[in-house]
Amino acid sequence: MLDTAIRAAREAGDILMHHYGDLRHIRIKNDQQFNLVTEADMNSEKRIVEILLEAFPDHGILGEEGGERKGSTPYKWVIDPLDGTTNFTHAFPIFSVSIGLEHEGNLLLGVIYDPTRDEMFTAERGKGAFLNGERIHVSDTANIEESMLVTGFPYNIRENPDFCYERFIAFLKEAQAIRRLGSAALDCAYVAAGRLDGFWEVSLQPWDKAAGHLLVEEAGGRVTDFSGAPHDIYGLPFLGSNGHIHDAMLRVLEEAKSLSITVTPRD
Repeated sequence: MLDTAIRAAREAGDILMHHYGDLRHIRIKNDQQFNLVTEADMNSEKRIVEILLEAFPDHGILGEEGGERKGSTPYKWVIDPLDGTTNFTHAFPIFSVSIGLEHEGNLLLGVIYDPTRDEMFTAERGKGAFLNGERIHVSDTANIEESMLVTGFPYNIRENPDFCYERFIAFLKEAQAIRRLGSAALDCAYVAAGRLDGFWEVSLQPWDKAAGHLLVEEAGGRVTDFSGAPHDIYGLPFLGSNGHIHDAMLRVLEEAKSLSITVTPRD
């Protein structure tokens, strides 16, 4: 299964690079001004689904663009064919392919592929996390004051859902640095690889984080929701860290709700 997922991710990455810098059709998805979809997204997902169903015709599929198709077994592939579409449309080279496999609610494997750097992040339940075949581990940063964190914002950020602004400002005051890459899958992969120490986002879809969730855990990190409860990929809030700073991040997320910030939406 892992070999098939790796093959699908690589072929999808080739499709993305074929379109990269030469997009002809960009449209808005679901009437959300900043939620974009391109022919690259569609062609990438189409090829991933073809490869997976050719190998496992009885498996289910949940894709960002194609929605869900039921299988005759409890196995379900959760796919983001282009995570970081806005970056991609601007020829900003931070985007990825994400493929996870779920079985009755349990994540079994995850693959995240960055075609611009030819970096293949992989994880299998109980077998560790890897980058291009070499084992990776989360960082050993012990204090939030010394940490470099990463976050992302939902498409409706101007509505400030779930204290987006407050939480971002609170972490600005606590962490050494904060980054915003634009690809949640790579955010998770970089936490798993120890390049970043923690990642939070208030609203992520299953395809954004299925593979990344497993990568962080298999690299020795911790994943929860914002209350510290076990994370469900079908829930929205996501917190993944190296484990050492996790409780401190939970504290900041909770305390930030007491901040008072007035947001005036743009007309």
